Amino acid sequence: MALFKKPKLDPVTVAQLQQTAEKHEVDAAFNKGIVDLRDFIAPSSLEFKSTYFQLGTKYARSYYVYGYPRQVFTGWMSSLVNTDEVLDISMYIYPVNGRVVLENLRKKVSQLEAGIQIDNEKGKVRDPGKQAAIQDAEEMRDKLQVGEEHFFRLGFYFTLYGNSIDELDFVSHKIESLLGQQLIYSKPASSQQEQTMNSVIPQFTDQLQIRRNFGTGALSTSFPFTSANLSDGKGILYGVNMHNSGLVLFDRWSLENSNSVVFAKSGAGKSFAVKLEALRSMMFGTEIFIIDPENEYQKMAEAVGGAYIRLSLNSTVRINPFDLPKVIDSEDVDSALRTNLITLHGLFRLMMGGAQVQLLGATAATLPALSPVEESDLDTALIQTYSKAGITNDPLTHVSKPPTISDLYDVLLHMGGTGPQLAQRLRKYTTGTFAGIFSQQSNINIDNPMVVFNIRDLEDELRPVAMYIVLNYIWNKTKTDQRRRMLIVDEAWQLMKYEDTANFLFSVAKRARKYNLGITTITQDVEDFIGSRMGRAIVANASMQLLLKQSSSAIDLLADVFKLTSEEKKRLPQFPVGQGLFFAGQNHVAIQIIASETETNLISTTPPPQLIDLDKINNQSANNDQGTAPV
Repeated sequence: MALFKKPKLDPVTVAQLQQTAEKHEVDAAFNKGIVDLRDFIAPSSLEFKSTYFQLGTKYARSYYVYGYPRQVFTGWMSSLVNTDEVLDISMYIYPVNGRVVLENLRKKVSQLEAGIQIDNEKGKVRDPGKQAAIQDAEEMRDKLQVGEEHFFRLGFYFTLYGNSIDELDFVSHKIESLLGQQLIYSKPASSQQEQTMNSVIPQFTDQLQIRRNFGTGALSTSFPFTSANLSDGKGILYGVNMHNSGLVLFDRWSLENSNSVVFAKSGAGKSFAVKLEALRSMMFGTEIFIIDPENEYQKMAEAVGGAYIRLSLNSTVRINPFDLPKVIDSEDVDSALRTNLITLHGLFRLMMGGAQVQLLGATAATLPALSPVEESDLDTALIQTYSKAGITNDPLTHVSKPPTISDLYDVLLHMGGTGPQLAQRLRKYTTGTFAGIFSQQSNINIDNPMVVFNIRDLEDELRPVAMYIVLNYIWNKTKTDQRRRMLIVDEAWQLMKYEDTANFLFSVAKRARKYNLGITTITQDVEDFIGSRMGRAIVANASMQLLLKQSSSAIDLLADVFKLTSEEKKRLPQFPVGQGLFFAGQNHVAIQIIASETETNLISTTPPPQLIDLDKINNQSANNDQGTAPV
């Protein structure tokens, strides 16, 4: 019997083997600690139930579509794609050999015709379903034969998500109802949640294989990328489309008119959005006029080298409402004086206390209105005032130096009838408290890409008068030199309070397109603005609207005016700052307004956070502990 002895290893070999074994152990331990991409993607757990599955802390349910109507219409999937719920959609499209389809259709038609003939022989009532099936099959055979259509099979699956079972059931019922309204029937894949989930995730494994026959035309209606989009590829960036994360690039001058309205509650970001639009529009050569009642636009105007005109009783700025435009349009030359006289009538009704206040649609004369006789005398006095300055209906006389309110005061004072009484009403603007600012010749120059008229320091009684006069001054400038301009009227509700100012703003908004002017009206007092007749007319005459976060009291009114859906109505008071609904023509999307850091620094009026000096606090605390009071 031969004995075999185990060979002895030399110490060097043994040491090498031990080192190799230790290295493998270290490598194995190291590999266990390496974070793989799958660790980021994979959920913490995955548990399947019969009608749903749990993905980490989320609950999900997978569906398949099994029934379609006889006819499907283009965009039938848009309601599903654009819903606010979280869902995944997967579609499998299988082309089918045309010869096989033609043979199957021939057999199917034969079977249906035979069935109809048997029913007739038995005296049964005609089955409209069989007749429709024969008609569809014959139509499909004709189109396949000439190559007009091709044949496909479609598998359509989707997965819904929720944070709890109750939320998942709510979302499931909502989506089933949404599809059921279009006669598209879906079912949760009972006991096949895993297979359906695998069919939905992007790995192209159709494990359910529940399919429906479709022709080319019907299949084309299932194009899934039908989410709301609002971008014409030119213009400026307004923000990001919250439906599909696309850019909202738009040119407001491409619409039927260039007017815009912005509604939002205080602090929702309306001024930020408008300043951002103005800043970006300037890059395309648009001139900007701004009526600023709260001193929000000074920083931006100074940054771009604009003109900042501060109107107050103590300033040296003067604007003469009697100024006439140097009209270049032949249609407006002959009526320039008459148009300005009509504007002055509205202004002096406002100044003399004859304006009618409009609130929530009701027009109430809260101040003594001008009587017909006073209106007639005022008209005569205005004409005489221009005549004394050498200005008549002849356009050649319009280059003369215009008169002022002081000249009108003198005419009224020395004329008969009600002239002296009207002069007394006007005296506070000529020699009284409000003298100077509007009773002298204009001394401002608005030949600048951006001009801001600040009226914050004016008394409340003078604000609507100032806004009216500034609006008229800008309007005359627009008619004189027709360039692409944007007029921003902030806190426009102050103009809507008075009938004459509201009518004038509407008149300018209605005619602005002709003079290449776009008017942006901003207000936070939605009820007063839309509640007035002229306010609604201004909204209707604006092709672009922006609705940011609103107060709950204004939601029903806005929903009625803008025909909001129930979902939009629900979300409007819940939007965070900088988010809202953007309307352009017949289209609208939910938008997130974004700005670069440089733009934000130029236009933001939010005060910086106050920094706390901890060293100072500690020193004060130490002094207090020592019984000394901080200085």
